[in-house]
Amino acid sequence: MNNTSDAIIIGGGIIGCATGYYLTKKGFKVNLLERAYLTAGSTGRCIGGIRQQFSTPLSIKVAMESMKKFGTMRDELKQDVEFHQGGYLFLAHSEEKKQTYMKLIEIQREMGIDVSFIGLSEIERLVPGIDPTGLLGGAYCPTDAQANPFLIVDGYAKAIKERGNVFPYKDVTQINVQKEKVVSVTTRDNETYFAPVVINAAGPFARDIAQMVDIDIQVYPERHEAMITEQMERFFDMMVVDYRPDGCYFNQKWPHGSVIGCYTPIPNVPGYDLGTSFEFAREMGRRMARLIPRLGNTKIIRHWSGSYEMTPDGNPILDKSDVDGFWIVGGMCGHGFMLGPEIGWLAAEYITEGKAPYDITEFALHRDFTGKEVMK
Repeated sequence: MNNTSDAIIIGGGIIGCATGYYLTKKGFKVNLLERAYLTAGSTGRCIGGIRQQFSTPLSIKVAMESMKKFGTMRDELKQDVEFHQGGYLFLAHSEEKKQTYMKLIEIQREMGIDVSFIGLSEIERLVPGIDPTGLLGGAYCPTDAQANPFLIVDGYAKAIKERGNVFPYKDVTQINVQKEKVVSVTTRDNETYFAPVVINAAGPFARDIAQMVDIDIQVYPERHEAMITEQMERFFDMMVVDYRPDGCYFNQKWPHGSVIGCYTPIPNVPGYDLGTSFEFAREMGRRMARLIPRLGNTKIIRHWSGSYEMTPDGNPILDKSDVDGFWIVGGMCGHGFMLGPEIGWLAAEYITEGKAPYDITEFALHRDFTGKEVMK
């Protein structure tokens, strides 16, 4: 029957769909339940960047392995996902930031990433027309990339359906536990789905889902706004990241040339509100034009917001819980899309084999959360 499976996944974004895809490759029948439509949460509101430049060996490894999976995705999922390796460029406008990048580059290069600190002349070649004022250089990785989150989730979902089901508009309202073990979930329309494994991949709603089995997890929603411009001729290829307090990050979408970008608000905006603000549209335009003046008259055609799912240390949670069969895969802190393929593979391996294929204790549910991901 359709309501019985080997695993139930709650959440239809990149994390849930990648986990479901790799579970099906391990022979599981999967039922994926999404409260709205696929990509309705964080995934469908991200800007599609994929990078390997992180600050800890585990995050770097996950990012590198994820990049490999993005690279073969077109053939594996049998559809174009608009994967393009245009690079990432982290700008340094202070000596402190330069030294931070230099130290991180040592770690990243030791792990095999093609990354280097480049000077102003090289930046001006890569990003024609960039304002050099106060710029000391930047950390540049040419193999970082971008892709289309909608096409990737669609490809994963099609593959899940070969061994299971994807149910949109199925809002889970109850997780049923017997003798401290999950047995089923019940949805708002009073349907029950049975499985011995339930995976919480609900993104910004992960904490709410965990509370259904009396578990409190440190995942908190935080609103971020983003925008996209009209199409234009492509003149730079990489994600340009300005980590100054009034900075932003953006790139040109492949292949059509629209500029897509966002910035982290100060102070942060906690909660589920998905409203937009005129302040963001005005500020984002100003910040982009400050870096690349030729963008000053570019028209913004769409503006939206979405939720980051934050943890205190900026790292995700990938672990089994104290309730037998209940797993948490989330708290991606704005990195869900770029890390999603490897996180999904890791989750599938951990669930089916009983242990992770390499040490992921930094992602443990009950860690102390004292570490910090520097390149947030």
